[in-house]
Amino acid sequence: MGMTFRRYLNAGGRIYGCSSCKTHLASLSNMMSRAFNGQHGRAYLFESVVNVVEGEECSRAMTTGQHTVRDIYCVKCGVTLGWKYELAQEPSQKYKEGKYILERNLLVDVQ
Repeated sequence: MGMTFRRYLNAGGRIYGCSSCKTHLASLSNMMSRAFNGQHGRAYLFESVVNVVEGEECSRAMTTGQHTVRDIYCVKCGVTLGWKYELAQEPSQKYKEGKYILERNLLVDVQ
């Protein structure tokens, strides 16, 4: 297996990266909300992220209802960074589908 291609962001603003290896993950311009909680504390909701690998779908009971999610991992170092919402059971939570949660304590500013 060869080297993994990684995408570098240059949005002209804040870039969030993996706290372990500093691989670019998302830009501030793609952040939808700072008012989320992850498994280990505060988390951010992003419209899109790069340089992640998605795990298997699973169903989770969360404070906002039942969701089908996939854990996401850093493409370089494999650290679990958060999850992707695949399906929300509650109609009021449908806006999360296809969006990503990144846990704040697993991120660093890389720009």
